[in-house]
Amino acid sequence: MNDNASSTENGDGGKDRRNPQAPSAASAAAARQALADARELARDGTHYLRSVTDMAERVPVVARGAIYSDTGIKLVEQGTRIDGRLYDRLVHHTLRDPIDGLLGAEGGVDAAAIEAEARRQCDAGHEGGSGLAALLARAHGGPEPLLAPLRGLLLPPPVAFRLTVMRAQRTPLYEHSVCVMLLAVHLALGRGGSGRDVSLLAEAALLHDIGVLHMDPVWNDPENKVTGPDRKHLVAHPITAMLLLRAPGAYPASVETAVLEHHERMDGTGYPRGLRGPDISPMGQILMLSEVAAAFFEKYSALAAQRLSLSLRLNHRKFAPDLVALLLPLLADGGGTAVALSPPQEEAGRVLDTLGGAFDRWADVRSRLPADLLGRGSRHPAAFVDQRLQALQQSLVEAGAHPRQQGEIDVYLQGDPQGSAELALVRGEALWQLGSIVHATQRRWPELSGGSNGVDVDAADAAVAGWCAHCALLMSAA
Repeated sequence: MNDNASSTENGDGGKDRRNPQAPSAASAAAARQALADARELARDGTHYLRSVTDMAERVPVVARGAIYSDTGIKLVEQGTRIDGRLYDRLVHHTLRDPIDGLLGAEGGVDAAAIEAEARRQCDAGHEGGSGLAALLARAHGGPEPLLAPLRGLLLPPPVAFRLTVMRAQRTPLYEHSVCVMLLAVHLALGRGGSGRDVSLLAEAALLHDIGVLHMDPVWNDPENKVTGPDRKHLVAHPITAMLLLRAPGAYPASVETAVLEHHERMDGTGYPRGLRGPDISPMGQILMLSEVAAAFFEKYSALAAQRLSLSLRLNHRKFAPDLVALLLPLLADGGGTAVALSPPQEEAGRVLDTLGGAFDRWADVRSRLPADLLGRGSRHPAAFVDQRLQALQQSLVEAGAHPRQQGEIDVYLQGDPQGSAELALVRGEALWQLGSIVHATQRRWPELSGGSNGVDVDAADAAVAGWCAHCALLMSAA
């Protein structure tokens, strides 16, 4: 991705108040800022260096070459053992060369280690297991078809070292990356891929989250709720990963592109560039579905297959239909005979009230906004919210789960605990999407926070900001 083609938002980040349909200088500025954030994250090795030195307390890590600052000062001699005592010395300097290319670790990650981890996941009771890798292995009659493409993995020393740090310091992220790789291989084989093409996809899947190593570990804390402008590093991490992969010069552009695209969506609601459908590469389409599916199985200890199946049906516009069709049969096989438990009536009522309250509040806001702010080509935040909410509500209608359908639902689901439980799962996913819309709006338009930063907020902006605040209160109660 070059600077001239590096739009990292889908054009909603700014607006021309005289002509909301016109391209905006603020949009281009937001795109440049996202790229700058990614480059800053790639350059700022604070959190990554801390992971390296923490690992070095347990695993011998040695400088394979002398380490210099960007001003030419030698900081570490070749052959020096790296440990925590060097941390302060390194972290206060900008280094001349990427440090991961200068370090070596005993027992580091290589292709054999990756295959061993993949086999471990596949062999975790694949005959009766319900984990994602177990389901994949069962579908192929064993792990071998999934493991064969891994034997062609390309792992330059800097990349192998990063994976070593990930395995040692962020083990769940390493396991997630391997799981994403296995599902990506399954989907690629289902699409008729073979040989080097599948191996390249496996490399992209394995390395898609290396940018996370540069993020503050606070992101690993499920209790940490980072919202609004503070989410910039989350949005930037696919670009950071692409830049880190580009540095060794070992990977083709298709791998870099797929890594960049692993959070895009077919309907244009993803990031960092907000691409749509055919603008997303075939490898990127596989990678973004694989990432989501693996995350579901990691997040939910019970009924993960059912939850993912419902989510994919609810979000059918977000992923390539042929790839979803390759995944859904596995989820039906993985569902077993377990019956999901319906949530308490009070909890289900709160979720219903939250969704209905958010939709009704937006209908009221929408009725008072100028029509030109809501048009398909508008770059106003109101258009962004309106389009996302329309898509969410349409998905709920198609799933028979919209709040306004509740009367019919009550009649239809009488005496059907499984149906009630699936309805609760669909609405839980919708509630999560509502939160994502609020967070994305606050991130893209930080000026909506208003006067505390001395920003002039007009009436339309204030209405959108008020809706976001109202939704936050509703969701905190739910």
